[in-house]
Amino acid sequence: MPEFIDPKLVSWASDIEPDTVRQAQRSARLDIVAGHIALMPDAHVGLGATVGSVIPTEGAVIPSAVGVDIGCGMIAAELDLGAEHLPDDLTPLLHGIDRAVPAGVGRGHEHARTPASRWLDRNRPHTDLSKDQAGKVTKQFGTLGSGNHFVEVCLDERDRVWVVLHSGSRGIGNQLAQMHIGRAKKLAKALQLRLKDPDLAYLTEGTPEFDAYIADMLWAQDYAAANRDQMMGAVLREVVRHVGFGRELQRINCHHNFTQREVHDGRELWITRKGAIKADVGDLGVIPGSMGTRSYIVAGKGDPLSWTSCSHGAGRRHSRTKARKLFTADDLAEQMADRTWLVERAGKLVDEIPSAYKDIDQVMADQTDLIEVRHTLRQVLNFKGT
Repeated sequence: MPEFIDPKLVSWASDIEPDTVRQAQRSARLDIVAGHIALMPDAHVGLGATVGSVIPTEGAVIPSAVGVDIGCGMIAAELDLGAEHLPDDLTPLLHGIDRAVPAGVGRGHEHARTPASRWLDRNRPHTDLSKDQAGKVTKQFGTLGSGNHFVEVCLDERDRVWVVLHSGSRGIGNQLAQMHIGRAKKLAKALQLRLKDPDLAYLTEGTPEFDAYIADMLWAQDYAAANRDQMMGAVLREVVRHVGFGRELQRINCHHNFTQREVHDGRELWITRKGAIKADVGDLGVIPGSMGTRSYIVAGKGDPLSWTSCSHGAGRRHSRTKARKLFTADDLAEQMADRTWLVERAGKLVDEIPSAYKDIDQVMADQTDLIEVRHTLRQVLNFKGT
């Protein structure tokens, strides 16, 4: 249930660090913030703005609050398959996904791909891309990032098969974001805004810089969603190939690093969700835990105090650096139990160990007023890039 930390900050987190609260309070003091900032149950310290925060602004947007992985989010597909249809040994499927979906830092398809070229022809960005950038857009369309980006095959409480995938706008989203964050910082310095944190630099509506950012940001969000759809198609084809049959029943595709114009209490605002998903009445969303824990398919309840939002995942308890100091590859293997995963990459995935994250069940308990759980998923296969 929500707690008013102060008039400008409301928190749903029962497990939250003081540094996280202090960072969110810095954001909440900005003149452009219209009302209160909502902290989700998975909130933790981020770059500039807090991860797991919902920031309402009027007449301005903070590029670093959207972040460098513009449009990062989740996609989930339910299949007409049950646990009994999956092969006993999922290792061949795991390696099939590895071949079908390039994953990791800088990874892409070796040859230009027709679906990517067609998408780019129909969706030209505001910023003129260099030849190298255009090539990156094409090569990385239908590819997975690194870190906490993943593909999983899961079973729900009915033993129905789901495929769940987490990724964003890849290298081009990062490059566009960094460019606009840099512009916002230069403007803030020129205007002598005297921000407590330079990463809170914002762009004001009605300026060329604002218009350029919004255009590129919306394009990158569309690219991220299309990228997830492309990968989901590739993974589903692998599942059907290994099982022998199967049909998709429903698909949910949602951002959790994004901003968009919305009307709340009669006011037109920019709602930035940095590590949060939109949870208006009937909105379907995907909330993953960590590798080795549960994930959830949810429906929003439209709570106005949260700006119709909910958490985007479990949220980190330990930084990647600290996790590598605290845990080993053997610890990760133990926590992954009997799941099928790329155990040979354990040494490179230690910072993704479930113990580096908050308790997803507590996160879900903290937001029962924001969402209702439709399905609870347990993964049987996990694929990550490094």
